[in-house]
Amino acid sequence: MSQLPADFTLLQVTPELETGGAEQTTLDIAAAVVRAGGRALVASRGGRMAPRLQAVGGELLVMPAQSKNPLVIIGNAVRLSRIIREQNVSLIHARSRAPAISALIAARATGIPFLATYHGVYRAKSAIKRMYNSVMTQGAVTIANSDYTRERVIAEHGIAPDKVIAIARGVDLERFDPAVVAPDRIAALAAGWKIDPADRRVKILLAGRLTRWKGQRLLVEAAARLKAAGRDDFLILLAGDDQGRGSYRAALDTAIRHAGLEDSVRIVGHCNDMPAAYLLADVACAPSLDPEPFGRTAVEPQAMGRPALAADHGGARETVIAGKTGWLVAPGDVDAWARALAEAIDAGPARRAAMGAAGQTRARRLYSAKAMCEATLGVYATLLEGHE
Repeated sequence: MSQLPADFTLLQVTPELETGGAEQTTLDIAAAVVRAGGRALVASRGGRMAPRLQAVGGELLVMPAQSKNPLVIIGNAVRLSRIIREQNVSLIHARSRAPAISALIAARATGIPFLATYHGVYRAKSAIKRMYNSVMTQGAVTIANSDYTRERVIAEHGIAPDKVIAIARGVDLERFDPAVVAPDRIAALAAGWKIDPADRRVKILLAGRLTRWKGQRLLVEAAARLKAAGRDDFLILLAGDDQGRGSYRAALDTAIRHAGLEDSVRIVGHCNDMPAAYLLADVACAPSLDPEPFGRTAVEPQAMGRPALAADHGGARETVIAGKTGWLVAPGDVDAWARALAEAIDAGPARRAAMGAAGQTRARRLYSAKAMCEATLGVYATLLEGHE
C-alpha cells in the first residue's frame, strides 16, 4: 500500500450512503485508509450503507451533504472547515458536485489539498451548468472512473490531460467470488424472490435503481417482443428500489401487466446479497439508455462468472468484450435487445459458462478494488508530498 503520513486523516464527502458505485467506492477507500494505518472520515447524509462504513473502521459525520440549496452548501462548508481543524484532516476528497463546492471552500479556508472523483458524466446545456460541473476539476488533479469518463472530462472542461487520472472503479473480489457464496444464500434469495427450484428458465438479472435511464422499461419491451414470438423460456429479474420514483415503478408495473409478462418479468426490490443474485442468474443485463461512466453492474457479474449484455456505449465498451465475455447491444433499440436476449438464451449453458469464465479472468485482472485503492492512495501521497 502507498506510503501515507503516520497521522493521515482522509475526509471524503459524498451525498448519501444508500446504494451505488460512488458510495461503494467511498467505502472501499475508507477501508484501504484504515488498513494503511490512517483515519477515514465520511461526511454524508448517511443511509443503508452506513453500518458497512463503520464495520470497516470508517467514521460517519452526518450532515445534509446531498442538498443543492445554496445556503445549505455554505453551511456544509462551515461544518467541513470545523471538522478539518478539529480532526486534523490531511486531505478532502469529494464525490459529487454540490458536496464538492462545500469541500472546495473548506479546503481553501483551511489550506489542505482538495480533489474530486468524476463518478458520472454530467450534462451541461448552459454556461452556468458547465461552471457548476467544473467544481469537480478545481483540485490539483481529478480522478475519472474510466478512460471514457477521463476523455469526456478533458473535452468538456478543456483542462490539461495530465490533470485527469483514470482509475477504474474496482470490484471487491473477496466479496464477488463464487467460491465464497454458500448454496444456502442462493436458495434463500430464490425463495425470497419466489423462484421455484424446479424453474429451468434462463434467468436474466438487471441490477440497478429503478429509473428511466437504467433501461428497465426497454428490457420489458424487449421481453414483450420475445413473448410475441412465442418464447416463454426466460425470467427477467429487476433488482433495485425506486428511491422515491414511485411513478416510474408504477409505469413498469403497468407495462408488465399490459404485455402479459407477469410470469416472465419480476420487480424484486433492493438486494443486499448481489454476489448470490448473480449466481442465481444465468446472464446479467446493463441496458442503460445513457452511457455509463464505468458500469459496475456489467463488471460484478463477470467477476462472478456470468456473461453480461450491456449497451454499446460509455464504459461498457471497456469492460465487456463482445462475443467473448458478453454482448454489446445498440443502446435504446428494442429489437436489438430482443435479438440479443434471444441469442443469450439460445447460447446454452456451456457457451454462457465459457463466456462467464473469460469475463471472470479479465475482471480479476483489471478491475480489483485492491488495485483501485492502491492507485487512489498513491494519488493522495503525491498530493501531500507536493503540498508540503
